[in-house]
Amino acid sequence: MDIFGILSLTGGLALFLYGMNIMGGSLEKISGGRLERLLERLTSQTILAVLLGAAVTAVIQSSSATTVMAVGFVNSGIMKLSQAIGIIMGANVGTTITSWILSLTGLQSDTIWIRLLKPSSFTPVLALIGIVLYLPARNGKKRDVGEILLGFAILMFGMESMSSAVKPLADIPEFASLLTVFQNPLAGILAGTVLTAILQSSSASVGILQALSITGAFTYGSILPIILGQNIGTCVTAMLSAAGATKSAKRTAFVHFYFNLIGAAAFLLLYYLLDTFAGTGLSSVPAGVTDIALIHSIFNITTTLLLLPFTGLLEKLVYLTIPVSEEEKRMEQKTEFAVLDDRFLQTPGFAVEQCRNLVKQMAELSEESFLKASALLEAYTKEAAKEVIQLEQKTDLYEDKIRAYLTRLNSRNLAYQDSQNVSALLHCVTDVERISDHARNVAELAGEMNRRSLQFSKKAKEDMQIYACAIKDILDRTVHALVFGDEARAMTVEPLEEVIDELNKEVKKRHIKRLRKGKCTIELGLILSDVAANYERIADHCSNIAICMLQEQEMQLEAHSYKSYLKESEEIFYETQVKELKGKYMLNS
Repeated sequence: MDIFGILSLTGGLALFLYGMNIMGGSLEKISGGRLERLLERLTSQTILAVLLGAAVTAVIQSSSATTVMAVGFVNSGIMKLSQAIGIIMGANVGTTITSWILSLTGLQSDTIWIRLLKPSSFTPVLALIGIVLYLPARNGKKRDVGEILLGFAILMFGMESMSSAVKPLADIPEFASLLTVFQNPLAGILAGTVLTAILQSSSASVGILQALSITGAFTYGSILPIILGQNIGTCVTAMLSAAGATKSAKRTAFVHFYFNLIGAAAFLLLYYLLDTFAGTGLSSVPAGVTDIALIHSIFNITTTLLLLPFTGLLEKLVYLTIPVSEEEKRMEQKTEFAVLDDRFLQTPGFAVEQCRNLVKQMAELSEESFLKASALLEAYTKEAAKEVIQLEQKTDLYEDKIRAYLTRLNSRNLAYQDSQNVSALLHCVTDVERISDHARNVAELAGEMNRRSLQFSKKAKEDMQIYACAIKDILDRTVHALVFGDEARAMTVEPLEEVIDELNKEVKKRHIKRLRKGKCTIELGLILSDVAANYERIADHCSNIAICMLQEQEMQLEAHSYKSYLKESEEIFYETQVKELKGKYMLNS
């Protein structure tokens, strides 16, 4: 091989790895976290977990990503170790799909239909379709699909380049003699492990092996240990991911390691027993591109079938390796923020969903804080006031944790929809936190009235009770819409906010009349005005949250123009809602 052959080989390798990275990343973007949510919810049965793990890995083209996700699930308390075992087994099976796709490069035939299956025939068409989808689209699924097709085309072009570059090696005796080193099982396993650990992808290392097999210099005896080593090497990603994590996460990584180690030992022993005593003679039989894909699949499927009945024993082995300590029982208590695991940042769609769930919990806390705060105006107790403060402090903590996580997530290369969702959640979390701040303000005003033994007049109390009911209503609508994704309920928030604006003006107007007639003191008037102002701001924040939800359907509109858009596009509905709500929250004469 001359210098030009070496350049062609390295260039092909670079394109192959880049194409695989682009394709895998785009597949993950277009899945939008849906596959990960499916894994989270449907892993109660081991066999189902295996099938789901295989399906997810086949789609996103990365067993490492699936395994790291399983580590994150266990680390955050979303699932138990026993559930993650099935996902890891399935991930190993799913990763074999890539090797079968790459094996198409080895097809040889004069038949036109067979030749059309060769990547060199159809990848130019995929590349053309991909660039047509990619260039005009500024964002969205079209662009992601275009990236997938382009990534696949680049990957296959790199594979073809590597295969063409190494073909001359078949005529070099020194290359063939070098490969005899891998007839030694330990050397082959070590080579496969190191290569995969460096590339952080068994699919990539198997693809490189398939490209080299074009030379015809590999035999079953030399190729088998390398493939087994590649499967062991893919465990490195999960082991690195678990470093510094909880013991549960470390155990999950060890499940992956033991699965491949036990499988490799059993498979190697079975192979040499058959080769020695049955006289198969496979050790000296040349292995091609398709043979590598076949061995890779047989190993992973056989290991899964072999160990599937013994998942309980595999779990015990892991617990023997990393026993449960007394300190772990005390210290590793799961909190609501454990789901904000850094491993989930690799799957942005799923990470967004975890943040959304926490924002929903936060909204419920803010609603609870207002209900307690408004009740203090009727009957003040120090215990209830303290609870409002604690709820406000808790929502502050939620905001800090969620905002920090979303900020880290936003720095990733996000799909357009994920980017929009992150922006919407950042806005929502601010509004939700401000609601609890206003609730605390109301509680403090109630405390001031209690300390100074002040009481609202009968009319003022009636007005504020109606006002409070309207705020409870808008909070209930907003939180319900946010928690259940109810767009129809979200549509009713803005009309109610308009009614509350008018209600606020009327409450203040009546207060001024009472003040002029001497039925209210200036001190009470100031407190009433402050309470009313906090109520109005809570309604404003509810409106912002509802608009944020609805705006996802019309992302090109700004928030202020979106209010006008709602009024214009749903004029009859909007006006009907306003009329009904005005009647419901009319102040007593």
